[in-house]
Amino acid sequence: MAVRRADHTRASTMQWIPYLFLLPAFILLFTFRIAPALAGFREALYTHNLSAARRSFVGWGNFAHIFRDPIFWKSLRITLVFSLVTNPLQTALALALAVLANQRVRGISIFRSVYLLPVVISINVTSTIWGLLLNKDSGMINGILIQFGLPRQPFLLSPDQALWTIIGIISWVGVPYWMMFFLAGLQGIPQALFEAAAIDGANAWQSFRYITLPLLRRIIAFVLISDTVVNLFLFAPVWILTRGGPQLSTNLLMYDAYRRGFVWGDMGGSAAMMMILLVIAAITVAVEFLLFRSREG
Repeated sequence: MAVRRADHTRASTMQWIPYLFLLPAFILLFTFRIAPALAGFREALYTHNLSAARRSFVGWGNFAHIFRDPIFWKSLRITLVFSLVTNPLQTALALALAVLANQRVRGISIFRSVYLLPVVISINVTSTIWGLLLNKDSGMINGILIQFGLPRQPFLLSPDQALWTIIGIISWVGVPYWMMFFLAGLQGIPQALFEAAAIDGANAWQSFRYITLPLLRRIIAFVLISDTVVNLFLFAPVWILTRGGPQLSTNLLMYDAYRRGFVWGDMGGSAAMMMILLVIAAITVAVEFLLFRSREG
């Protein structure tokens, strides 16, 4: 009985060991994710101006005020369009680039290094450089267009082109970054599967569709979900290049929340908008997760 009791105690102790290893991660998660989110929700229930010494409890008043604001609805529409275009675009291009970078040809390591150059540059520096390149009067891009007899393009100065220009700039950085995940997944697929498919008469597209895509399903889900979260909270390129303009054409929700809090001084409204953005991100991620999970089932 004593031996059995000792074994039971040892087994009970062993069950807690994995949680002890996870404890530092839980502490970091609570400190840098859950606690700020709870603090932000609390701030959203108060009216608090930067110039005011006191704040007063208004409950859901900040949310009601935001939902009556036409600028919010325009920002929401712009953010949805931005996400619906950017996320699938970056995922598809990253996968295509990974397939090209996975080819066994001489000098492919050099091309992989060139592909990854945008990743090692800060997004702030990247945005500044692209702002100079796309300048309507002195930018190199317009200089090249003129050399080919094409008219100058306003790019970031045009309400019709600014959002698509921002999408292009962040894709220049995002595509090679997500490519690394796909490349790691591709290199983990046994080559024998492709050789067997070739023996059975499968062409390159059939091998890609029936071997590569199913085996990369989890990585595709991870990239798409992570890219969704990153792009929903995009801030630096908009702040550096357009400040939400022209004519609010790039006024994404993240930038609108910043402007509401630190330009207009409405910290309560800014916190409420961040909570709305957080809910949108959570719902989007949950839908994407369920879609991929249902396909796996």
